[in-house]
Amino acid sequence: MVSVTEDHPDQHLTVGRVAEATGVSVRALHHYDAVGLVRPSGRSAAGYRLYALDDVERLRTVVVYRRLGFSLEEVADLLAADGSGQLEHLRRQRDAVTARLEEDTALLAAIDRALEVHVSGTQLTPEEQRELFGDSFSEEYAAEAEQRWGETPQWTQSQERTARYTKADWQEIKAEGDALNAAFAALLTAGEAADGAAAMDAAERHRLHVCERFYDMPHAMHRSVSQLYVDDPRFTATYEAVAPGLARYVRDAAHANAARHGVVEGCTS
Repeated sequence: MVSVTEDHPDQHLTVGRVAEATGVSVRALHHYDAVGLVRPSGRSAAGYRLYALDDVERLRTVVVYRRLGFSLEEVADLLAADGSGQLEHLRRQRDAVTARLEEDTALLAAIDRALEVHVSGTQLTPEEQRELFGDSFSEEYAAEAEQRWGETPQWTQSQERTARYTKADWQEIKAEGDALNAAFAALLTAGEAADGAAAMDAAERHRLHVCERFYDMPHAMHRSVSQLYVDDPRFTATYEAVAPGLARYVRDAAHANAARHGVVEGCTS
């Protein structure tokens, strides 16, 4: 380990500055150092970690691989391989990763739309569902989602829970959802930053609402689902009807909250 003094501070970055520049948490940086994945080249006179530019570039490569879904062990193997080995490995993985991401996105979109507007097996008539959900209700969406995803664990879990819900339960769930949207809108109107503590706390309540009422939603899944709020016009319209710009605000708050809980750029672990 090279001993680096303060003579050339512009050439080395502290853990805090690296975390700020890359979006990787300090805790993750310490872990990467401990497992030998990204070790800082130097130490200050006080013993603090100092990262050279090459260290930061290696870290950025790690972030890219983690975004692709590789485990830390796989990332270490990729970094240890020569250039041709990395290229060959990535080419083999690309099609599988792309297909998996497309499938997961479609699954989450279908399930979330179905849960918001209708879940078959509930104790509500179609008229009651329209009364609660208004124009967003669609039997067509529900039938499409069930036909495609009816065998998935997420669907099964939501079916088991919602099958017992009464009209009063659904009214309560609808009120909870409206209250969450109103809280987001109030924060947006007040000028609270989407990555601020208040907005992230609201995003966490939003995630827990899904966990408690429908199906288990880890922070990484919440991050993925929230992206649909700006990518899917049907989701966007729902939020924009509450307040202009709300869809993007909720998405950004969910992403920030996921990062706060250790999810880096969509990484699921």
